[in-house]
Amino acid sequence: MVSKKFNKIVSQKPNIIGITCSYHEDLNYVKLNLDYLRAVEKAGGVPVLIAITDQHLIPKFMKIIRGLILSGGVDVDPNYYGEEPLPGHGEISPQRDRIEIEMTKIALKEKVPILGICRGAQVLNIAAGGSLYQNIKMKNGNLLEHMQNAPRHHPYHHINVTRETLLWHILERKEIVRVNSFHQQVVKKLGRGFRVSAVTSDGVIEGLEAEKHPFALGVQWHPEGHASRGMPGGQEIFDALIRAASKPLIA
Repeated sequence: MVSKKFNKIVSQKPNIIGITCSYHEDLNYVKLNLDYLRAVEKAGGVPVLIAITDQHLIPKFMKIIRGLILSGGVDVDPNYYGEEPLPGHGEISPQRDRIEIEMTKIALKEKVPILGICRGAQVLNIAAGGSLYQNIKMKNGNLLEHMQNAPRHHPYHHINVTRETLLWHILERKEIVRVNSFHQQVVKKLGRGFRVSAVTSDGVIEGLEAEKHPFALGVQWHPEGHASRGMPGGQEIFDALIRAASKPLIA
């Protein structure tokens, strides 16, 4: 029998934050770096792993979470932004793509707070109608190295943060921040209703956010790695997500 105390907890709808996982379809398992969970817990949220295989369950799951984190991982199928795969495109996870893009569209529509991390920032952009460079080498210019050969938490290159953006306020109005970097795909065309909130010196978009959504933020680096060591550009981002998740949803 379900206790009255449990029913009361559920009815209060605590800050349950759904976090997407990596799907390894050939090996038949899912996984997630523990740093994501620790950062959410430290911020006062309740992390719940999203490992759905049935798309019909997505609307039900979206009703129980107060915020959505799209975690890092492999490349996104270019079919979702109207392109064929080109040489240099990496591994894809079809099951994960289907689940995450559908959940993100719902979160955007229903004003559920969203934090997209690395691949997650790219998924957020695609769900809003944007596109990617399938490989960063396809972008013109003198590019930086964006796949660091260094520990996960190590700040590798600088980003320039746009003033008066959500990200600028979250980072305590810092205009230059040093972040880690583990990606080969980058945003090309911004999704509808999104603006750039951070770039690197080579013009790669490192931060994007929705202009008419209470909290829909994508960051190209891995703040959970910085959060694990108490570094800037880390825990404060998760804290901001939990603050947004604590507010009533906007109709």
